[in-house]
Amino acid sequence: MWLLKQKADPKFMSHHAPLILDVAGTALTATDRKRLQHPLTGGVILFGRNWANRQQLTQLCADIKAVRQDLLICVDHEGGRVQRFRNDGFTHLPPMRALGELWMKDAKGVSGDFHTGSGALAAMDAATACGYVLASELRACGVDFSFTPVLDLDHGESGVIGDRSFHRDPRVATALAKSVMHGLLQAGMANCGKHFPGHGFVKADSHVDIPVDKRSLKAVLNDCALPYQWLTTTLTSVMPAHVIYPKVDSLPAGFSPRWLQDILRGQLHFNGAIFSDDLSMEGARRIEGRSVSFAEAGVAALNAGCDLLLLCNQSVGDGHGVDEMLDGLTERLVKNQWHASDASEQRRRALLPKTSPLAWDTLMTHPAYLRALDLLP
Repeated sequence: MWLLKQKADPKFMSHHAPLILDVAGTALTATDRKRLQHPLTGGVILFGRNWANRQQLTQLCADIKAVRQDLLICVDHEGGRVQRFRNDGFTHLPPMRALGELWMKDAKGVSGDFHTGSGALAAMDAATACGYVLASELRACGVDFSFTPVLDLDHGESGVIGDRSFHRDPRVATALAKSVMHGLLQAGMANCGKHFPGHGFVKADSHVDIPVDKRSLKAVLNDCALPYQWLTTTLTSVMPAHVIYPKVDSLPAGFSPRWLQDILRGQLHFNGAIFSDDLSMEGARRIEGRSVSFAEAGVAALNAGCDLLLLCNQSVGDGHGVDEMLDGLTERLVKNQWHASDASEQRRRALLPKTSPLAWDTLMTHPAYLRALDLLP
């Protein structure tokens, strides 16, 4: 049905594939393939349930690309407790807090004197190594992109952020994040800074609640949002937080034109892709006190300024949530409730790798990879 509509309806001539969806298991089903063929599907996010071993993962990624070569294959693979693939050769990467702790440890010289700043330099080198190992292993299996690094500051309140954060100091977090992104780039992978403008100050977890940060705009911009200001030439994508900052806007940041268009794009001059955070999270299921469907949340995020929509864990079972989203987005596009954006599509495609990855067996003996492993904390 949608193929006929695509050919007949001029609204589909401006191609924009905003939805990043998931698949149910370790191999594609006929239903998965049909969803991946939908013109509004722009990519796939993988989870632990999609993993059995490296050979299976590599085949799954190849099968996804066989459906559509332009699909962006993504994963949440940061290191520490957020790492989907942990065995069969994958390096268990440290949490990013370990890099911040290394920053604080200056090494002794031959005479026993501490070299001031040597800990920071060693941490930056280790961070680049983390980024390179992370990206090169994923790309060797066919994964294009990881939602990393976390730019949230560690205020000591947020359990969901916690040791995923590099540091409390925005200067340290920025330097280490830039080093991680350097490593990703060496392996041909783009990056995603999250969760704009900052999730580390609030205690509530947006997976199960709607966090509220009561600070002023000035306070947020002069603290949690500083890494985004300092990394505008390095970040290739950003993911906003499902957090409400009531002194700035009554809407969560990911649904807020004030945050995304006025501040992130206008004031901070960010030109890369903007992903919504997972629209199945509790922080995205209510907007201004009203329960919303996945499609309503998706349209709200797109109209606020997101280029791409993330919908996770909805293919399991009957997959009704994925189909509801695809059908709802299609219907609302036809009704002009949102507009396909060529610029958004260009930003999505810009996240696809531009270089060929090293094969796994080649990577295992590659000097740069072996050196990077030695540098991991």
